[in-house]
Amino acid sequence: MAPEEVTITVRLIRSFEHRNFRPIVYHGVNLDQTVKEFIVFLKQDVPLRTSLPPPFRNYKYDTLKIIHQAHKSKTNELVLSLEDDDRLLLKEDSTLKAAGIGEEGGLVLLEGKPSPGLC
Repeated sequence: MAPEEVTITVRLIRSFEHRNFRPIVYHGVNLDQTVKEFIVFLKQDVPLRTSLPPPFRNYKYDTLKIIHQAHKSKTNELVLSLEDDDRLLLKEDSTLKAAGIGEEGGLVLLEGKPSPGLC
């Protein structure tokens, strides 16, 4: 059985306070890989993207969070929703599929857990 591959938008968040973020679209993402493997891939890929300003390429990202799932409601937050962190922050040992990621899903790559006062 061939691995399931989807298109995912990853939003890089550098600053909540100043709402600095950049979206990147990834095609052909294998949902059978672990969250940790995908974070490692992103950490290797982001610094190579010349279309991103240097502050985004050099930032130390380490956390993935779901911002929306296809065919479900989206948040009204401008940068990132702070609700349901226990459910939406992805655990490194689970696969993307087990974490609920699907076609046209949206993820956020950020440093650490977001603080309520900054979003």
